[in-house]
Amino acid sequence: MLMAPPLSELRQAFRHLRPTLLWIAFFSFMVNILMLTGAMFMLEVYDRVLPSGSVPTLVALAMLASVLFGSQAFLDVVRSRILIRVANSLNRSLSPRLFDAVLHLPFTARNGADAQLALRDLDQIRSFISGGGVLALFDLPWIPVYLLFCFALHVWIGITASIGALILFTLALITEVLTRKPSAEATLCASRRDAWTQACMRNAEAATAMAMKDQLLAPWQKFNLRFLKAQERAHDISGGFGALSKALRMLLQSAVLAVGAYLVIHAEATAGIIIAGSILSARALAPVELAIANWRGFQAARQGARRLNLVLEDLPRQSLQLPLPRPKANLTVENASVSPPGSSSPVISGASFAIQAGTALGIIGPSASGKSSLARALVGVWPLDGGKICLDGAALKLWPPQILGENIGYLPQEVQLFDGT
Repeated sequence: MLMAPPLSELRQAFRHLRPTLLWIAFFSFMVNILMLTGAMFMLEVYDRVLPSGSVPTLVALAMLASVLFGSQAFLDVVRSRILIRVANSLNRSLSPRLFDAVLHLPFTARNGADAQLALRDLDQIRSFISGGGVLALFDLPWIPVYLLFCFALHVWIGITASIGALILFTLALITEVLTRKPSAEATLCASRRDAWTQACMRNAEAATAMAMKDQLLAPWQKFNLRFLKAQERAHDISGGFGALSKALRMLLQSAVLAVGAYLVIHAEATAGIIIAGSILSARALAPVELAIANWRGFQAARQGARRLNLVLEDLPRQSLQLPLPRPKANLTVENASVSPPGSSSPVISGASFAIQAGTALGIIGPSASGKSSLARALVGVWPLDGGKICLDGAALKLWPPQILGENIGYLPQEVQLFDGT
């Protein structure tokens, strides 16, 4: 029997937010229904009020339209606020795990810059969810509804609006294809540039003392130039297609007015249908135009989500550990092999020794012989390639990190103080 693959943590987090997202979909339904108010109001004014000259009817319609527009504004504010809270809830649920990644992934095979980028990716996803891009996605399913209303006014108005929608959808797909590669390249170059900047800041004292500014600036400028060029290409493409979609939408409104005028001339439609058709066609294409305008944000959020999944997969959740007493007896090392993160060449192979409680062991040797690597493995900072390290007979990885950390003193080669220490 085939088993479905487990959901990623990001998908699980969104699944927990599903009830709230359903409420947003409901509010989007109400908002889009209420957005028909303008078209229906103009249709009634031109086809009923003006021919009859009834001022009470006009006042009643105006009051009803005011109430409906006010309700639309209220519901729009509500769904925007809900989206902001959804984005913040997602951030709160994933940020502890990603902060854990910042601390632990630098000691695994993957580059530690991925962990630092993950926090920025989470902020990018949160910004996209709380912005206008997601609202456009919730409004996209309503395009066929508006087109059906256009067909209800007249078949040729519906055909004209449908052709415009098809053209804008095609522009959106072209935008997606053409901006995918430069957007990904811009993100990669930005992360490499930031990682190099942080490395320079960590070694600023040595760089200043030895006048290494020019040597350090050259790689930074290379990453920065590639980032700027990739971002420029992505912006040119998305900006160009965004401007084109805006012009096409205005052209479509004029085309609908022209078709409506032609139908009125041939007594196949009324003046109200002209105005209502123009409003409905513009409303039908607004989500597509908004989606194209926010396409770069959508791509950045999607790429960030992929990187987040990779980071979270590299950092599995801690399994339930047995309650162990505080360590107080023996430390044993059996055939331990240690390699630096990202390297397949061990610096220590087959190390074995035992230390009794109350005794001390000093390790001496030439530079780069593996003394610090062994110390990192003994305290659990670096994982073992082979063998095992046991404390009081229990493997080091079985000890709860909090208990283990409270009983370990460790002085790294490079000491940096945190704020407030």
